[in-house]
Amino acid sequence: MSTTFHNIGVVGAGAMGQGIAQIAAQASAHVKLFDVVPGAAEKGCAAVRMQWQKLQDKGRLTAEQVASFSLHLGFVEHLHDLGQSELVIEAVVENISVKKALFAQLENLLPASAVIVSNTSSLSITALSADMQHPERFAGFHFFNPVPLMKVVEVVAGLATHDTTCAKLIDMAKAMGHQAVRAKDTPGFIVNHAGRAYITEALRTASEGISDFATIDRILKDQVGFKLGPFELMDLTALDVSHPVMESIYHQYFEEPRYRPNVITSQRLAGGWLGRKTGQGFYRYTEGKAEVPSEPPAPAMADLPPVWVSSRAARRAELLQLLKDLGAKIETGSAPSPQALCLVAPLGFDVTTCAIVERLDPARTLGIDLLMPDAATKRRVLATNPATRSDMRDAAHALFASDGKAVSMIQDSGGFVTQRVVAQIVNIASDICQQGICTPQDLDTAVTLGLGYPKGPLALGDSLGADNLLEVLFNLQTVYGDPRYRPSPWLRRRGALGLSLLHIHQ
Repeated sequence: MSTTFHNIGVVGAGAMGQGIAQIAAQASAHVKLFDVVPGAAEKGCAAVRMQWQKLQDKGRLTAEQVASFSLHLGFVEHLHDLGQSELVIEAVVENISVKKALFAQLENLLPASAVIVSNTSSLSITALSADMQHPERFAGFHFFNPVPLMKVVEVVAGLATHDTTCAKLIDMAKAMGHQAVRAKDTPGFIVNHAGRAYITEALRTASEGISDFATIDRILKDQVGFKLGPFELMDLTALDVSHPVMESIYHQYFEEPRYRPNVITSQRLAGGWLGRKTGQGFYRYTEGKAEVPSEPPAPAMADLPPVWVSSRAARRAELLQLLKDLGAKIETGSAPSPQALCLVAPLGFDVTTCAIVERLDPARTLGIDLLMPDAATKRRVLATNPATRSDMRDAAHALFASDGKAVSMIQDSGGFVTQRVVAQIVNIASDICQQGICTPQDLDTAVTLGLGYPKGPLALGDSLGADNLLEVLFNLQTVYGDPRYRPSPWLRRRGALGLSLLHIHQ
């Protein structure tokens, strides 16, 4: 595919600028890299060429390709040397004053038809362009690190941006081998906005003492299929990066409860426990490898009590079949015997609430999370309530681990771990669509490519049932009394009507 822009300037020779210059040159554009630090642009070009050489050594590029790409990449020592560029991509420090000063210089240098874009991840495109002479030719062009591997770019229109500007950028992204998604100028755009729930809800769960960091990570990887647990992810990105983003989006949305940060990360940031790069984060690192605590083994029990299952249990038929397959002695009466292990499987409610409402003996009552089909997960999650006896806890653990599947035992929680995190992911994604920030299809594309989720949030919501997720959210509101769990109108209406969360009203 031919490139939309033939002469491109990239300002900022850091990791992002290098990656953008690399894929632009690979798209046959003539690219000039500039950095205000003397020698940085030259070093940046050398780093890109070294990367191409590594790809050639691995057989992914030919010598002819590397030679051609290299001819399309150069550096300049003065900003005015970018004066013939048709497109200039800014990738400098996230400081609005620095960026605005740069754009003022560029407008005085460039042809009247030139497009200027910012790779900002958090600053308002409208605010950045407020003092520009031609804000209609300015937009956000937000790539993700590492640029050559993360195949998505957000095209963000400010209030004054022309559609033709965005259309040209979308074509340019395709030429670069990337998928472009269009976003309105709102805090976090699409990907950083949609990613709020995974981290903030996991932190909220941990702050309630429901389980430790490693167990929460294991649950979300094994039950849902995330590549990294939320605490592993924060250790990788580092808290000096991720915590300020949490605070920024929270404050830009005027303290919207869904995005509320957590004292856990602010405290660790203050203490310098940033993650992998400091050797200590949510995990301790030795030679770059995390020290992950081992899981406690399942108790060995020769004799297990009979099991009674609540008539209100989610996926009750599946649970009964699972218990039969595990060889459990199942009670079928309307009420449990005095010896029975009582199982509830709520959506959103905690075990305590279920035990009280159903008039069960809390000492013998545990919950199991069945939002996800058991056959589709690698782990089962059981929750005790504060009154659960240790022998009943151990019996349940032994029973559900008897076929070799991993079992995590957690403290009582509305929505366990998976339910509350997944429901919030889908809820925030739904509200992004409700606000008209992007199309449902672009949202799912952006999140799967930009965050590596196993499914787009809306597709995940459809697979689990919007009605089930609404039940989780409504019941979480009852348990916690927190407006962070209020359902988005997009989710509530489509759930009530039985429509796909990807459905757009015509």
